Amino acid sequence: MSNDREVYWHLPGFYIHFYLFQVLLHLMKQYPERFEPGYRIGSVYGTFPGAIWNGGRAVFGIASRGDMKSILDTYEKLDVPVRFTWTNPLIEEKHLTDTYCNLIMELADNGKNQVLVNASVLEEYLRRTYPRFPLISSTTKRITDLEGMKAELDKGYFLVVLDYDKNHDEAVLKALEPQAARVEILVDEICFPHCPKRTEHYRDEGRMQLTFDRSGPFPCPNRLGSSVRPAFSECQKRPGFVSREQLPEYIARGYVNFKLVGRGLPQDVVREALLYYLVKDEERAFIAEKMDRELSKLPGQKR
Repeated sequence: MSNDREVYWHLPGFYIHFYLFQVLLHLMKQYPERFEPGYRIGSVYGTFPGAIWNGGRAVFGIASRGDMKSILDTYEKLDVPVRFTWTNPLIEEKHLTDTYCNLIMELADNGKNQVLVNASVLEEYLRRTYPRFPLISSTTKRITDLEGMKAELDKGYFLVVLDYDKNHDEAVLKALEPQAARVEILVDEICFPHCPKRTEHYRDEGRMQLTFDRSGPFPCPNRLGSSVRPAFSECQKRPGFVSREQLPEYIARGYVNFKLVGRGLPQDVVREALLYYLVKDEERAFIAEKMDRELSKLPGQKR
């Protein structure tokens, strides 16, 4: 597709999909002519496992200081910001001194890395303690009205993520055009539209992260059955999905920040989304083959 603007893509799971993103970034550098012109990786978002400030999706485990520094250094050398999903809505004052989360922030404090925020108490702490991190207002806030979105943009966030139910709302898109460059659009959300339990689900994920409680599946009436494997084709069926063919319309209006889902999805689903959005149609088979070949050389990545 023809494009004369810089367009930024924000990719999910900087830790869990670390190898996939290294391969992608190297291929983009090696074969730039095979990718869409003007496309850049604006950030890789997610969390190191076990961080209680993390929200949106509970991620259990732990990473060593050495492993965290190595991963952060790798992205820094590639000039790609790491964006932490500090969006747990249940954070209270007592959680602000958490040693692990503060260590992550200290290691990542390079003036480029970013933070997604939700809870005001944590946001205020981050602004005060780590002022070099650009803050992004998270979709987990569930701001679904136009005036609320305008008010959020007026607060001076680096970016504000649009609620995906508004992706095709012409009145909202038109009204936000003056600040379109600061609006981030989640193009391939797999969850169901207008879900009445979405906020409750975010709170449940936050509870699990805080209490290290790996509970059973959240009782959502729209949840895919356990026998249904997540697929990119499911994302494409959702009304909030923004297709390749529709992207030029958004870009022409000034919307140049796009986000992919996938922190909790299999690598194959994320890989398919990367190939669909970032690679020219006629080059997709070539890049897919190169990607799979490189991934097969890495530990635990044989396809």
